[in-house]
Amino acid sequence: MKNFNIQGCCTPFGQTILANDQNKHLPIAVIGAGPVGLAAAAHLAERGQPFLLLEAGEKVGANILTWGHIRLFSPWGYNIDKAARGLLHKTSWEQPNLEELPTGKEMVEEYLEPLSNVSEIYPYLHLDTKVLSIAKKDTDKMKTENREKVPFIIHTESNGHYKVFEAKAVIDATGTWGNPNPAASSGVWLKEEKALYNQIFYGIPDTLGTEKERYANKRVAVVGGGHSAINSLLDLTKLQETFPETDILWIMRRKNVEDAYGGEERDALEARGTLGIRIHKLVDEQKIKVVTPFSIQQIKKSDNGIIICGNQLGKESTLGNIDEVIVNAGSRPDLDMIREIRTSIETSTESVDQLAPLIDPNLHSCGTVRPHGEKELRQPEKDFYIVGAKSYGRAPTFLMATGYEQIRSVVAYLSGDKTAAEKVELDLPETGVCSVNINSKTPCCDH
Repeated sequence: MKNFNIQGCCTPFGQTILANDQNKHLPIAVIGAGPVGLAAAAHLAERGQPFLLLEAGEKVGANILTWGHIRLFSPWGYNIDKAARGLLHKTSWEQPNLEELPTGKEMVEEYLEPLSNVSEIYPYLHLDTKVLSIAKKDTDKMKTENREKVPFIIHTESNGHYKVFEAKAVIDATGTWGNPNPAASSGVWLKEEKALYNQIFYGIPDTLGTEKERYANKRVAVVGGGHSAINSLLDLTKLQETFPETDILWIMRRKNVEDAYGGEERDALEARGTLGIRIHKLVDEQKIKVVTPFSIQQIKKSDNGIIICGNQLGKESTLGNIDEVIVNAGSRPDLDMIREIRTSIETSTESVDQLAPLIDPNLHSCGTVRPHGEKELRQPEKDFYIVGAKSYGRAPTFLMATGYEQIRSVVAYLSGDKTAAEKVELDLPETGVCSVNINSKTPCCDH
C-alpha cells in the first residue's frame, strides 16, 4: 500500500467552503475505484483538491471485471468522463471509437486502467484496501456538539493490516455490484440459499465461455423478469444448440410472461425491442419452460439436486431436480460501513432520499430520470455524499453518464464553486442511454 502524503498532492485551486477549516489540509476520500470513483478523482485533481482513492479490489474496476464478457449498451462517448478525458489526453492514451460499444473488460483495460495510472491519480490510489467503516473522529452518531469540525475517520483493512485514514469530506462511490438480492421473493437471505453458493450464480455468467461446462446439458433455473434474466436465457438457449439436453426454466413473479417481452416492435429503442422479440419466439418454440407467476419461498438442497419451493396461483408448488440456478433479481447497497454516518436513505428504494421520487422504476425508465447533482445528493452529515449506482439504492435506472454528472456537481461544490455545482450539464439522447447491455450482441437496458 502506498503511503498518502498530503504535501504537494495537488496545486491549490479556489477556496473551499468546508466548515471544518481546521481540517482543510486533509484530503477528500473517494471510496471505490470504478468509473464514478475514478471520475471523482479526475475532477478533484482538475480542481487541485487533495484526495485519496480507496479500492477494495486488487485492480481498478474490479467489479466490472466480474462481468467483463458483457457489452455495455451505451457507446464509448457516454462512458468517458470529461475531466478524465482531459487527463488522459495529456498522456499517450489512444481514445477508442466513441461510437462503438465496449465490453466490461475493454472498459477497464482501455479506459479505467490508463486513467488510474496518470500522474495526477496514481500516487493517491490505494488498491486492495477494503473500507470497514466510516465515522466522525471520536464522535459517535448520537453526538452533535462540534460534529462538523471534526474530520471523518475511515477504518480499512489491507492484506490483514488495519489502517485508519482521516478526511475532510467523503464521496462513497462503492456501487451495489457484489451485493445481489436473493432469489427468495421476500428479499430475505435464508441460510438454505446461502448454503448453495456453489450452485447459484448471482448475475450473468459467461455461459458461452468460461462457464460453459457448468451449464451444458444441465437443468438450469433462471430467476427474474427483467432484461438481465432475458440475456441469461438467450445465452442458455445458444448453449442448448450445441448441448441439446440443456433444460431451461424461467421463474418469475410477473402475472404473465408477456409482460416481460416489453414493447417488442413498438419499443422506442429498437435493440431493446429485439430482445423481447427473441425471447418471445423462444418461449413459443418451447425451448424455455416458463413458470409464472411463482413466488419463491425457499431454495434447498436434496439428493436429486436443488428444490425450489414457492407459491403459484395461491397454491404451494415445488420445482425439483435442478442442477444450477441463475439469479437476476437486482442488487442492493451495502449500508453497513456508513452506519455511524448521519444519512437520509429512502426506506423502499434504499436510495438517497431526495432521489427516490426521481428514480422510482415504476415511473421512470433509464432514459427518463432527470439530471441531478449536489443539492439532491446532500446528506445530513455535512460533506458526506453517496454517488453513482449506490445513490440509486435498489432502483435499476442508473446511468453511468448520470454518475459523472453527479460527481462533477459534488466536486464543484466541495471546491467552493456553487455556480458550477448548480448547473446541469448532462446531455443524453431523447430515448436515454442504459448503462449495461448484458448480451454481447444485442444492446439493451439492464433492467
